[in-house]
Amino acid sequence: MLVREHKFLNFAEARALAKNRLPRGIFEYIDRGTEDEWALKDNRRAFERVKIKPHILKTATTRSTTVNLFGHDYAAPLVVSPTAFAGLVWYRGEVELARAAAEFGIPFCAATEAITSVEEIARATTAPLWFQLYLWNKEEISYNLIDRAWNAGARTILVTVDTPVMPKREFNYRNGFDVPFQLSVRNIVDVALHARWALSVLGRYVLSSGIPNFANYPERYRKNLLKRGTGPSLDLMPDLSWEHMRRLRDHWKGNLIIKGILRQEDAILAKQLGADGIVVSNHGGRNLDSAVSPIEVLSEIANSVGSSITVLADSSIQRGSDVFKLLACGAKAVLVGRSMLYGTAVGGAAGAMQMMKVLRDELGLTMDMSGCRVLSDIDRDLLLCP
Repeated sequence: MLVREHKFLNFAEARALAKNRLPRGIFEYIDRGTEDEWALKDNRRAFERVKIKPHILKTATTRSTTVNLFGHDYAAPLVVSPTAFAGLVWYRGEVELARAAAEFGIPFCAATEAITSVEEIARATTAPLWFQLYLWNKEEISYNLIDRAWNAGARTILVTVDTPVMPKREFNYRNGFDVPFQLSVRNIVDVALHARWALSVLGRYVLSSGIPNFANYPERYRKNLLKRGTGPSLDLMPDLSWEHMRRLRDHWKGNLIIKGILRQEDAILAKQLGADGIVVSNHGGRNLDSAVSPIEVLSEIANSVGSSITVLADSSIQRGSDVFKLLACGAKAVLVGRSMLYGTAVGGAAGAMQMMKVLRDELGLTMDMSGCRVLSDIDRDLLLCP
């Protein structure tokens, strides 16, 4: 299904369409935060507090949003963030997103907890593939997984380190949307009321391959979303530490990015152990509910590590002006998750590409309005921060 451009013109419209099309459990898993959702709300308030002081009479006839990341040129400073369950917003949603990213010209980062394997995603895209890692409690199995990613063509891994324990997402429990999924009258009725999704997404999986599972897990540990399976479980690495990062650095031959940093000293440690990049992130307001917003600490973190390491940022980006503000604070590019899932939910690859275009065009418009011809013209002097 193709999406006409007028279907949505911005993040809010795409979100509203996705909310209408997806069962409540899936939509709220993507959309909401944790506990009282203060971090989620404050992420948006932090963007709103930062204002732009534009230059005038500097608009150029040619303007570029291109960026070079780890030796590759991309059309915009956007990275499709790794997200669990992307394959549930659209049939083979991870593949649709990867194809859209390749055609648009931005990186796609495949997730550990995807329902499509990294090998299958790699076969579907011609763009450089990134891979996200949650380190399991069986370290050698995690290494086997990133070796699979390497063999599939990934040369950049992004290790998520800000989830030492599972956060308290009460809405997931209420909706029965956790692993294993909890069937109830409420969510069965909810799925029935979203017949289009039930038939075109869940129904196609059931008919083709059965109830979806985490395809990157080794066969022995793989269970479907109802947690049906006979093998043992894999859990997150307990007592995750910098020593684990050092061993990972020794093992992985490609680019290593550490995601979830909010303090200068952690950024400096990441640089010292040989990481190639960091992501300043509070997990989109989905983990620690009292965590600081990335834009509030991004400048000091970027200044502390300098240009010898690639600084990225994410969390609750909705407009191209949000991207502009993060770039001005020192990020070289940003990761976007929710917006990509909403676009995909509306129309698969075509919807995802429309969202990419919306964010790139809004960024370009903000650059034009602020007198910036290229991304390197965007700097801290353009911002007024309370």
